[in-house]
Amino acid sequence: MLKPQHGLQTNSKIVEDKKVRGRLFSCLFLFVLVFSGCVNDMEEVNAIIDTEVLPISVADDIQIIYSDSAILKVILEAKHLERFLGEDPYLEMTNGVYVRFFNNLGEVESELRSNYAISYENSDIMEAKENVIVVNAKGETLNTEHLIWEKKTEKIRTEEFVKITTEDEVIFGHGLESNQDFTKYRIKKIKGTINLKDAESIEDS
Repeated sequence: MLKPQHGLQTNSKIVEDKKVRGRLFSCLFLFVLVFSGCVNDMEEVNAIIDTEVLPISVADDIQIIYSDSAILKVILEAKHLERFLGEDPYLEMTNGVYVRFFNNLGEVESELRSNYAISYENSDIMEAKENVIVVNAKGETLNTEHLIWEKKTEKIRTEEFVKITTEDEVIFGHGLESNQDFTKYRIKKIKGTINLKDAESIEDS
């Protein structure tokens, strides 16, 4: 009489063991899935960190002086500067730049301002962007949105839209090449000209 009862208890225990094993297997499988997901997430995070380029140095209210044979040539001022390394190291100025160009007598020949600038150290080229303004000693003004300054050749150039305002006229065009003093320049494609004296005569009449 007892044997069937013992047999039932034994079968019940086997069933219970199977259920426990099943639960353990399910928990283990779930743990593997969660851990695998965490590994994938960490790989993605590490990939993002690896691709993000961070500056090696940061400075505010800086001034950089360029000279040649002890003769002052250029003074560059920036409110905020970040320096980056790599195959082509560069300086980035995100809060505006102000550049003054000097002649051999130490007099300012022209000034350049823009909201943003990036200067490449290997090529000695600076790109000025966003509301770029160049003014020479005569008061002539160049307005554009993108200007390249080549330090080695002491030239400035752009392929973008330009507006040049002189005492007598306003010239519109695309593309420009000039010396950094902005005293000798050439507009590649002139789109229009406004004679200021004629405009004043019309207004007076």
